[in-house]
Parts: sequence; structure tokens; C-alpha cells
Amino acid sequence: MYAIIVTGGKQYKVEKGDQIYIEKLDAAEGDEVVFDQVLFIGDGKKSKIGAPTVAGATVTANVLKNGKGKKVTILKYKAKKDSRKKQGHRQPYTKVEITAVAAAKKAAEKTEEEAAE
Repeated sequence: MYAIIVTGGKQYKVEKGDQIYIEKLDAAEGDEVVFDQVLFIGDGKKSKIGAPTVAGATVTANVLKNGKGKKVTILKYKAKKDSRKKQGHRQPYTKVEITAVAAAKKAAEKTEEEAAE
């Protein structure tokens, strides 16, 4: 089963066991994070498409580490003006491992579980 989630303004296709680098989250190493903006869930036979998100669907992940990416050098130059500017940037990221992809339970299943309790 796989899902397409939104985090940090980007979309990622994820499955259980995937390790992905995403925009930095406010979470320490070892924390569990839940992504509830799920656009699509599919398993090859059945699929659910959200409008805009799939109601009740979640993707759970563990934070493996926080860090910074490789340095990118930015050079700005204006010809004939003796103007040069050199700048560097390292984008912060969070590496997460997907532990579960859960589709929404149907309303009928929820009421049966509540009645059993």
C-alpha cells in the first residue's frame, strides 16, 4: 500500500519502510510524526483519491535525524559595476522512516466497534 502525502509544500509518494528527506519539522530524533494531509492511497487494486484529501487517512513516521544539506554557493555579479557577492546556503532537513500507511475506516466499521465497547 502506498500513499501520496503533502508536507513542507511538496508531495511525496511513500510506502511502509521508505526513508525520505523532507523539509525540517519541529520534532526531535526518535519522535513519531503523523501526516494527515493524504492526497491518494492505493494498493494496486483499490485506490482512494481525496478531494482535496482522503478523510481519516494517515501516514505515521519516525524521525531518524535532523540535519543540513550540502552547501550551495550563490554568486551575484554585475558587469562593469565592480559588484560581486558570494553567499552560501545549507537547507535544513528531517529524515523520516515511514512506519504505517492507514486508510480511513468506513463509518459502518466505526459504529460496530463503538457498539462492541
